[in-house]
Amino acid sequence: MEVNKQTKLTLSLETIISGAVTLGMLIGMWFTLQADIEEAKKLPPPTVSRTEYDLKDQMIRDAILDTQKDVGEMKEDIKNIENYILNSK
Repeated sequence: MEVNKQTKLTLSLETIISGAVTLGMLIGMWFTLQADIEEAKKLPPPTVSRTEYDLKDQMIRDAILDTQKDVGEMKEDIKNIENYILNSK
C-alpha cells in the first residue's frame, strides 16, 4: 500500500491474520458481555435479610465510634505536641 510517493506501508500476511484474529476475539467478547448483561437483567433482585441489614448497620456504627475515638486521641496528641513545642522554646 502506498500512502504517497515517499511513504510506503507494507502489510504481511501474518499481520493481517493476527489483526483479523484480534478483531474476532474482541467481537466475541462483546457479544458474550451483551449476553451476560441480558441474563443479569432477567435475574431477580437480591434480597437483604433483616439480620444482614442489622449486622451491617451495627458494623458501620462501630466503625464510626472507633473513628471518633481515634480522632479524639489524635487531638489530644496534637495538644501534647503543641505544649511540648511551646515549652521547649
